Amino acid sequence: MTATYRQPGLVLTDRRFTVPLDHDDPAGETIELYAREAVASDRAGQNLPWLVYLQGGPGFGANRFVGKGAWFGRALKEFRVLLLDQRGTGHSTPANRQTLPLRGGPAEQADYLARFRADSIVRDCEAIRAQVTGGAPWTVLGQSFGGFCATTYLSLAPEGLAAALITGGLPSLDGHADDVYRAAYPRVERKVVAHYARYPQDVERARRIADHLLTRDVTLPNGYRLTVEAFQSLGILLGGGEGSHRLHYLLEHAFVRTPQGPELSDAFQEEVQGLLSYAPHPLYALVHEATYGQDERPTAWSAERVRAEFPQFDAAKALAGDEPLLFTGESIHPWLFDCDPALRPLRETAELLAARTDWQPLYDPARLAANEVPVAAAVYHDDMYVDTAHSLQTARAIRGLRTWVTDEFEHDGVRAGGPRVLDRLLALARDEA
Repeated sequence: MTATYRQPGLVLTDRRFTVPLDHDDPAGETIELYAREAVASDRAGQNLPWLVYLQGGPGFGANRFVGKGAWFGRALKEFRVLLLDQRGTGHSTPANRQTLPLRGGPAEQADYLARFRADSIVRDCEAIRAQVTGGAPWTVLGQSFGGFCATTYLSLAPEGLAAALITGGLPSLDGHADDVYRAAYPRVERKVVAHYARYPQDVERARRIADHLLTRDVTLPNGYRLTVEAFQSLGILLGGGEGSHRLHYLLEHAFVRTPQGPELSDAFQEEVQGLLSYAPHPLYALVHEATYGQDERPTAWSAERVRAEFPQFDAAKALAGDEPLLFTGESIHPWLFDCDPALRPLRETAELLAARTDWQPLYDPARLAANEVPVAAAVYHDDMYVDTAHSLQTARAIRGLRTWVTDEFEHDGVRAGGPRVLDRLLALARDEA
């Protein structure tokens, strides 16, 4: 079933597809995928090449654009764009605390979610490509985790690709989750130090909030338990171009005076719960570390284990001395499933995924070394989310890949840089730069 409608300058069509849950069992259970087709209204009748967008995450549905913002407007000048909700996200058979009990108990839920990684997403794309393009290859634009998916695409089904454009998303081809986080914590520390250099008043503000949380039980209006570790995880903001400023403005109105003494303000609590809640994207918390699983070693709450190797992130130790509180970044921890009401019912499911030892490889180094698909990748010089050194190592391993290494943007450069980023990648892929 399709529905077509308009926004100024755009023709949009809702498209739904049925694909196997397990592509190795094509006659078995199926799930539904949703994607929004977009074309410029003055080109709606033309036979245009296709660009499919793979969102970052994992666990986020595709962008819901209003108009032609960011990279989207540039893409519409020459492509029909397919904004795909990857399986488990958006309208594509969403996976969350409300729907997962339909699968059964935690063991059944974990087995189900093990099929929601990049390899399944790529095979979904191949399953629907013939219906969308008539069998012609398409260009893929992968942001962040979407870039991981694009790299898997190049490994599993390069024949489906006319070109691959990757922004902030070249993964390590063989790194375990432990390797990823050992590289991540020092990067996060650099971002925090840079934030405090920009806003030195935030050092005392962050320490004061952390001390408040260490000595009191705070529950946000939505039922989220705001522990000091949860507060530190607001450092995830620091990976975006405006993130440092957003964190500063959040910290500056943390407290109000009350008859009982200083308390965290309602405004602060309301904003924090919106930033910390996984209710809109629980799949991110459930399968984030699984995106790094490629062998018989469990991920085993890697971010939590590796954090112990970096004692400077311990809030109590920082407050006991004169050290600034260090925020953390993009990492998932077992305590999240105690703090967040959207995740609490899924704690045992998450434990089973963390213990899983049957992950299959997501990348094929031999096939990548023989790659013939035009590939271009934007690599951000000090990306907080994806390690630059790992990305450049992978870039060297993919035959013909051309990189644009820049410090002009943070991880969200494809949004902030918009048309210019996409222009540059298209030129590199076409060998026009």
